[in-house]
Amino acid sequence: MRRVVVTGIGMVSPLGLTTKESWGNCLQGRSGIDRITRFDPEAYPTRIAGEVKGFDGRKYMDGKDAGRYDIVFHYSWAATQEAVQESKLEITPGNAERVGIIIGSGIGGLKNIFDTSLLISAEGPRRVSPFFVAGSIINTCSGYAAIQLGAKGPNYSVVSACATGNHAIADGFHSIRRDEADVMIVGGSEAPITPLGLAGFSTPRALSRRNDEPTKASRPFDKGRDGFVLGEGAAVLIIEEYEHARRRGAPLIAEILSCGMSADAFHITAPSEKGEGAARAMNLALRWAGIKPEDIDYINAHGTSTPIGDVAETDAIKTTFDSHARKLAVSSTKSMTGHLLGAAAAIEAAFTALALKDQMMPPTINQEFPDPECDLDYVPNTAQKRPIRYALSNGFGFGGTNSSLCLKRID
Repeated sequence: MRRVVVTGIGMVSPLGLTTKESWGNCLQGRSGIDRITRFDPEAYPTRIAGEVKGFDGRKYMDGKDAGRYDIVFHYSWAATQEAVQESKLEITPGNAERVGIIIGSGIGGLKNIFDTSLLISAEGPRRVSPFFVAGSIINTCSGYAAIQLGAKGPNYSVVSACATGNHAIADGFHSIRRDEADVMIVGGSEAPITPLGLAGFSTPRALSRRNDEPTKASRPFDKGRDGFVLGEGAAVLIIEEYEHARRRGAPLIAEILSCGMSADAFHITAPSEKGEGAARAMNLALRWAGIKPEDIDYINAHGTSTPIGDVAETDAIKTTFDSHARKLAVSSTKSMTGHLLGAAAAIEAAFTALALKDQMMPPTINQEFPDPECDLDYVPNTAQKRPIRYALSNGFGFGGTNSSLCLKRID
């Protein structure tokens, strides 16, 4: 069976503009959440978010393209370039057909859609850019990268809400396993911090309203949590067949063993009772990986900081791991990044791969008031250096979609 390994990671996040910066700040337990600066949020009940700071898309693409394409594609292309560079991947006419790209998004070009709607209302349809559709649709994440890189393998985008990143990685994993490609460029990107995005998540009261303490607003598994915090950015991973990676001397970061997937078939936004669907996804990940529950050392949780979701995921972990649930470590890096929606699972899979490589468990910050219903080891407040051989990275989404990646340390 063809083994699949991670050989490069690119990242743009509220914690930094590169993987090194983002991972370093993650291990330091720093929050990337603050008051929104991109527009005046005063009229909104939530006025905080995990914005990407200091980013200029013109550093990654020419001025014309930067103006044509939504910022969500600026993020995905920036992360893709870093991942390719870190992987030392060269795409040539000789290998182009064996390199594919699957980069998804939960929403896509929301700012472009919002701004164009205002423009057409104010000035009429003739003012709409001929690049509006291409500059907004989600599969531009993959299409633009393929054109720039010359990658001619499988190319499409995944859209599955907050599980998008895991599903993109899983699809790339299976393409390599099926011998459709030797290398897949996979991940997720999101840029929802717009007036429309903030309003859309504010009205159902999904977002935290801890406006006076933004760095403490995202507090997964803590009794004081009151909703998630919007985040933005992208993470892209280079994954490839193990022997192919070894032959070209690529860095070996972690191995991907499986991805378990399931549906709640329960509610459009709420998790199934006791996290039943999430538990099935984790069990399937273990089954396809061929390992036992007690082999898992660490879980990067979906951990959104919502009252219902965190309890359901905790219950799902207890169901899946039984007594071992008390021995493994669980952390939510959303406590620092906020919730990147379609990019969340990708950045968390990247953090999980780095945790395996560096043998460091990132913390769940803002653990101040223990919730009796969330009573596992959440790596509270401070990163921990502990042995990690096998890990899961969970991603669950609206519509009741569940995914759980299983990764292994490279021996």
